[in-house]
Amino acid sequence: MASSDEHPGPYPARGGGENIPPGDPTTMKTMMIDKGAAMLQSLKPIKQMSLHLCSFACYGHDPSRQIEVHFYVHRVNEDFLQCAVYDCDSAKTHLIGIEYIVSERLFDSLSSEEQKLWHSHDYEIQTGLLVTPRVPELVAKPELQNIAKTYGKFWCTWQTDRGDKLPLGAPALMMSPQDVNMGKIKPGLLKKRDDEYGISTESLKTSRGDIVGLESKNPMADYWVHHGKGLAVDIVETDMKKCAPFP
Repeated sequence: MASSDEHPGPYPARGGGENIPPGDPTTMKTMMIDKGAAMLQSLKPIKQMSLHLCSFACYGHDPSRQIEVHFYVHRVNEDFLQCAVYDCDSAKTHLIGIEYIVSERLFDSLSSEEQKLWHSHDYEIQTGLLVTPRVPELVAKPELQNIAKTYGKFWCTWQTDRGDKLPLGAPALMMSPQDVNMGKIKPGLLKKRDDEYGISTESLKTSRGDIVGLESKNPMADYWVHHGKGLAVDIVETDMKKCAPFP
């Protein structure tokens, strides 16, 4: 089983229409339990998410497969962000993965093998692909300037663009759009996003001419662009450790 599989085995959870997971409708009793729990519990991790970003991503093994993505960001500190990733911003969205974002300083401290898994953000910001929905550009610009100098590692755990109604198969490593043929976002996908939010990516690109990217982009990031090789995850059987040392 690999993240690059077209279909990871038998596909009972696949079909036409919306990618709604199979299951019985939520009952009134369950909804009341959920509301009661929400009133009593702090839900602190979720409440740390303070920023919504929308952009696009390409599959690490096949950049021609491109999706719109929505990042809900928790800023841990000035050098590290962690994001829950969804496929839209409606109430019926799917949680499709996670992305971690690090500063250039932290990225440079990683091993070269680890750096292969990360992508840069400056191109998608400078070209207007990454936006902060419903936040005026003037307000968002300082944050965009910061993110333009970062790297991200994005694991997709639910390939809804493939028609999956459940999270199936191995997680897929995702990459950011880039200024190469296969890394350029398809016009139809871009138009759909722009129409939904009433924005113009071309106008944003013009207004972001003063945003500066990474000081020295590491060639191990955006690995597929510099080395012509994609990255996929293979699931293999391995012997389990049957005993653990005492502390």
